[in-house]
Amino acid sequence: MSDTVIYSVADGIATITLNRPAVMNALDTAAIVELRAACEQAERDRAVRAVVLRGAGPAFLAGGDVSAFHANLQRMPQLAREGTAELHRAILALRRAPKPVLASVHGAVAGAGVSLMAAADLAIAAEGTQFTLAYSRIGTSPDGGATWFLPRLVGARRALELVLLSDAFDARTALSMGLVNWVVEEEKLAAETGNIARRLAQGATAAFGETKRLVNQGHDQSLAAQLAAEVEAFARCAGTRDFAEGVTAFVEKRQPSFKGK
Repeated sequence: MSDTVIYSVADGIATITLNRPAVMNALDTAAIVELRAACEQAERDRAVRAVVLRGAGPAFLAGGDVSAFHANLQRMPQLAREGTAELHRAILALRRAPKPVLASVHGAVAGAGVSLMAAADLAIAAEGTQFTLAYSRIGTSPDGGATWFLPRLVGARRALELVLLSDAFDARTALSMGLVNWVVEEEKLAAETGNIARRLAQGATAAFGETKRLVNQGHDQSLAAQLAAEVEAFARCAGTRDFAEGVTAFVEKRQPSFKGK
């Protein structure tokens, strides 16, 4: 990968940093390809027990690179198909990953930035963050799974409001709608992100993966099917070392030391 997207791993945490600060990390074709590669790497890496998405510079992600759109107007239908296919591979990798994904956002979160954040399992935002779906302002419909995630997070009517009007809203509004889990002072964002990521990385990774899969599929399952899936997931967890450690630690009245196995 180039410096457009930086991928690093430390203490079981993979950090994917969008790194085009001069354009608020707006995605061009090269950046989307790099993002997809990083997300797929995080999905596959068994040493990774949690993933953090973040942006370098003044913003998390200000959507697609509109200047690049303008420079390629005649080719945009084909470029859109190619670019969104890569972006959607990244989104699917994050959703499939059997480990929790945390989006840490600040500054501007627009268009595909909202989609990428919504694809994460959890999200923390800095005070002062500004969100907008933005798509309608350039005459297009959403991508990145926004039309799938938003109705599930905020309801269909609120999702349509956000997408059709593209009005900006702040971090506290995002919190009240359920788009983010936490809002913290901007200067504390990195520290709080690290605290949450470490808690996730030190947890029972296999159980987290099973839980994530159950929640993700639950919208599309009947109750009977979901209950059956819960039985099988619990049984798989019960065969892990982490389950044995968790049960033993409970009986011994101490904190468990999970290894993600």
